Amino acid sequence: MLKLKVLVVCMLIVAMDVAAGILGIQAEVAQNKVKHLRLWIFECRDPSHEAFKLALGAAILLSLAHVLANLVGGCMCVCSQEEFQRASPNRQLSLACLVFTWIILAVGLSTLVIGMISNNKSRASCGFTHHHLLSIGGILCFVHGLFSVAYYISAAAATDQN
Repeated sequence: MLKLKVLVVCMLIVAMDVAAGILGIQAEVAQNKVKHLRLWIFECRDPSHEAFKLALGAAILLSLAHVLANLVGGCMCVCSQEEFQRASPNRQLSLACLVFTWIILAVGLSTLVIGMISNNKSRASCGFTHHHLLSIGGILCFVHGLFSVAYYISAAAATDQN
């Protein structure tokens, strides 16, 4: 029964992260369809409402996948270096994956939000290019899915050992 629960949760996390990644890449495509004038690192372009909506969806799905992975994975807290070294390999792996998921979430969500803000309907922007931020955020959604699944599986294994 536990294996079925782990499988279902992993599939749900992967599905949400893959959907977020696809939406982020589609937002980049929609952003590139609007007219723009580019001169070196400066760019003037009209915002894309479609890219805004797609990036918002990607950011929401990425956040939900992260919350789900952290809620069902449980708390794998380690208070000291000594406690970390004495912990089981599964617990050490789960802690490392948890740290990576938080880092990937911070970077991925930041790039999606910056790309989303640059496509806000109320502003046409001229300034430094925010080139490929949405696709980078989309790719990080895929990476987040890998580390989230690794975190959840290792946390489940560590909990099962105890």
